[in-house]
Amino acid sequence: MSTAPKISLSISTDQLATLNRELRHKSPLEIIRWAIAQVSGQAIVSTNFRPYEAALLHLVTRAQPDIPVLWVDHGYNRPATYTHAEALRAQLGLNLKPYLPRISAAHRDAIYGPVPSLTDEFGLKAFSAQMKLEPFQRGMSELAPKLWITALRQSQNPGRAELDILSEDKNFGTLKLSPLFYWSDAQLDAYLAEHQLPNEWDYFDPAKADEKRECGLHASWARADRFVGGSPDGGSPSAVSNAAA
Repeated sequence: MSTAPKISLSISTDQLATLNRELRHKSPLEIIRWAIAQVSGQAIVSTNFRPYEAALLHLVTRAQPDIPVLWVDHGYNRPATYTHAEALRAQLGLNLKPYLPRISAAHRDAIYGPVPSLTDEFGLKAFSAQMKLEPFQRGMSELAPKLWITALRQSQNPGRAELDILSEDKNFGTLKLSPLFYWSDAQLDAYLAEHQLPNEWDYFDPAKADEKRECGLHASWARADRFVGGSPDGGSPSAVSNAAA
């Protein structure tokens, strides 16, 4: 890939297309090592410890053992997910960077009621802005990566089918790398078995409510400037409504 253009936020659509054609034939580890070198190590990986996340975390720590691992702990994870997170932290030596909402899950539920249902799209967006997007934006602002590595895969939902291994993320002003974008569940199962990595099947994301719905991190409606500062008063209805509008 020596003739490929360097990656930067000013990369053109044509250059991205060229890079993605070349990256398609590389292994995930080769992709990650190449991309991290392009940004001189100014990269982070995000995780929510859902199924198969262990594969990505293993790959990125092989490439850069101390890479910051941005985790938004919104407070609604099930016990199995927290146990899984701690097991992976210990096994992989993760440089975990947890970011929490400005209001706890119990406090939020007491003031605003339970997590909105799947039929309440406005409520779900407001919930996501308050409990997930604001702390994620805070983490991205403080860690200031040039490259954001994710576990996105093409098969996960229809909105992601239009992405690729490398893309420009306008929500957070960075380049986004999804080295497992074209991998199948079978490939990931084999990787986990080969490297004796655990999986976690009890995961649930209340900000998504359904596997085919976006929580906002990778959706165009979640521009970072809409919830910079989040709800600094601890979660005022006006702050959340403005974020979700």
